[in-house]
Amino acid sequence: MSDEKKKLNKDEKKLMREIFWSSFMLEASYNYERQQALGFSIGMWPAIKRYYKNKNDQAEALERHMNIFNTTPHVVTTITGVATALEKEASQNPKFDKNIINNVKIGLMGPFAGIGDSLFWGTIRIIAVGIGLSLAQQGSILGPILFLLLFNVPHMVIRYYGGVVGYKFGTKIMDQANNSGIMQKISKGATIVGLMVIGAMTASMVKLESSLVFNVGGEKIPMQDYLNQIFPLLLPLLYTIFMYYLLKKGMKPTAILLITIVVGIGGSLLGII
Repeated sequence: MSDEKKKLNKDEKKLMREIFWSSFMLEASYNYERQQALGFSIGMWPAIKRYYKNKNDQAEALERHMNIFNTTPHVVTTITGVATALEKEASQNPKFDKNIINNVKIGLMGPFAGIGDSLFWGTIRIIAVGIGLSLAQQGSILGPILFLLLFNVPHMVIRYYGGVVGYKFGTKIMDQANNSGIMQKISKGATIVGLMVIGAMTASMVKLESSLVFNVGGEKIPMQDYLNQIFPLLLPLLYTIFMYYLLKKGMKPTAILLITIVVGIGGSLLGII
């Protein structure tokens, strides 16, 4: 029987149910330092406690999943399923490179966020709201009920079976990797994709522009316009590199956040940014 059609055993089905329910904790502790990392770590606990019996190994696995993570909550179980398969391999194979687990997670979170946002926030929600509002405007109690059903039924189905698909996919990858020795290529590819995702997040999420205007011969020259022509998003890039430098020096994220607030307020008062 092919890997895609292979059925889960009783224990694996139980694990998928536990992962499904624990995945709802994903945004229970969302923060700007690690975003959904704590919630994802909690979501991995059903797998971690199964595969690692030693407390130190469990703690190491939980800490491993505390790296920054952010994706659409409705599709997170697919990534959790893949990570579960990788954790299973890591617990059974002492030679397994555990860095691969986070490399694959980071590589998947960006594409799945794009798919999830488009599907749920941009499509299903709009359709559900349109149908629900049309009934609510007529005074029907079915309006809000239908809205919740139209949005959450697909959500629940995709959230559960996404974990199953992810787990089977991860298991298949590990089987093929062990047989062909391509694990290092997978790790390298996931690392490249992950770096691209982080780079894209930096460009889209870090906003910093100069408000300086130079007066040359009576002509006003906005500095930001020239920066955009020479190197678009140069200031966000430089500020991100500066923040990374401070982190490497051991500065706490709270202190870096305070520095950012001071720079933002001070730059605005001075008319620099």
